Amino acid sequence: MSETGTTAKDAAGAIGPGRLVLVVGPSGAGKDTLLRLAQAACVDDHDIVFPRRIVTRESSADEDNMAMSPDEFRGAREHGDFAVHWDAHGHSYALPLEINDDIRAGRAVVANVSRTVIGTLRQVYANVVVVAITAPPDVLAQRLAARARHSDGNLAERLARGVDDASANADVTILNAGSADYHGRQLVRVIRNECWRE
Repeated sequence: MSETGTTAKDAAGAIGPGRLVLVVGPSGAGKDTLLRLAQAACVDDHDIVFPRRIVTRESSADEDNMAMSPDEFRGAREHGDFAVHWDAHGHSYALPLEINDDIRAGRAVVANVSRTVIGTLRQVYANVVVVAITAPPDVLAQRLAARARHSDGNLAERLARGVDDASANADVTILNAGSADYHGRQLVRVIRNECWRE
């Protein structure tokens, strides 16, 4: 199981009143694609924040993360620079501490995280919404094969992970097997706390 950590709750309890929208799902489900579409749709809404994840892996066309070396990551973690951090797929991931200020200011913060941190984040933040993005196994296989990112590790192992696992703790599930634009609009509705079905 991956190591996780979060900042402490506010003295009065869970951090709020803003919403923390957590996007989870298996590799190849299209999380980054839908997040890019949602971010573009919300670009003029200053009450919606899409923080860049910190990852011990170089940024790519598929993932616009803030790259850190393992040593830099360890130092930042020990310094308390992260709101949450976790390890997965041989890399370390984190969200910046600044998201707490956004949530305290009433903004919605939208982030792609590992499902392993959901339980902890539901305890730390007052208003958490989990969105599972998934796709049929054959679609996942095609997308991962097309991406061919070396840092993804063993393709068969990633596909063997249960697709339904991501949906287990979800408040909303988006089956991303059709039009990315359509599913991007669904995600925007969830982020804006609107009815998400068309």
